Amino acid sequence: MGTMLDVTGLGHTYDGRQAHTAMSDLTFTVASGELTCIVGPSGCGKSTLLRCIARLVEPSRGQVHLHGDLVREVPEDLAVVFQDYSRSLFPWMSVRGNIEFPLRSRGLSKAERRERATETLGWVGLADAAAKYPWQLSGGMQQRVAIARALACRPALLLMDEPFASVDAQTRFDLEDLLLRVRKEQDTTVLLVTHDIDESVYLGDRVLVLSQAPAEIVADLPVELGDDRDQITTRESETFVHLRGEIARLLRDTPIPDSTSSQAAHRG
Repeated sequence: MGTMLDVTGLGHTYDGRQAHTAMSDLTFTVASGELTCIVGPSGCGKSTLLRCIARLVEPSRGQVHLHGDLVREVPEDLAVVFQDYSRSLFPWMSVRGNIEFPLRSRGLSKAERRERATETLGWVGLADAAAKYPWQLSGGMQQRVAIARALACRPALLLMDEPFASVDAQTRFDLEDLLLRVRKEQDTTVLLVTHDIDESVYLGDRVLVLSQAPAEIVADLPVELGDDRDQITTRESETFVHLRGEIARLLRDTPIPDSTSSQAAHRG
């Protein structure tokens, strides 16, 4: 299994009247086909990390390589699913139109775009919703459309920023299981940010735990739960409970920088 993503010394400082260092010096790799989850305290730089990897934000320092190539601009073979799915969909386009839209810039014919949309809607259980509009769908269904649109691009790497945080608990479980199934069937590499410890353990092959801002990696924990996971039995297992507790302790015991060290980090 080769390396899909290689992050080296990545850091970012937001400039302004009060400069803020969101990330300090993050270094990690993600193997091809792996689902890696990232957890950390609120405001520690998790979303900034994903945006820097995708080059939606230019990092202040460090490098990102995607399957060996240095990332200098938004990669064509990368897709992002944001938490706010309702704002990421075009309300005047049909579900099929939303999925086909990013494929127009990839040189696919109309027939090929239609085939991709039909296929990915089938993956997410929305084969009958192609002609509907986003405002006609529930929140969970809209997020399925957003996921389908990302998958239709056949990304080498799928970045997900708390993608299930805005839906109800049952829909969240359904979407988690959907991601596991699609990821297994398509061998998709996924880097997923979540504030939910249980979700990180349930979904991940490994969990990266970040410190308070400026974010550093305080633990890189393998998740040994196998490929076949169930929302009830997996969450009741000794391995799940132990790892959930370990992550919770790491987050609880992560020190909050005092104002002096924080200001020094900001100046750096």
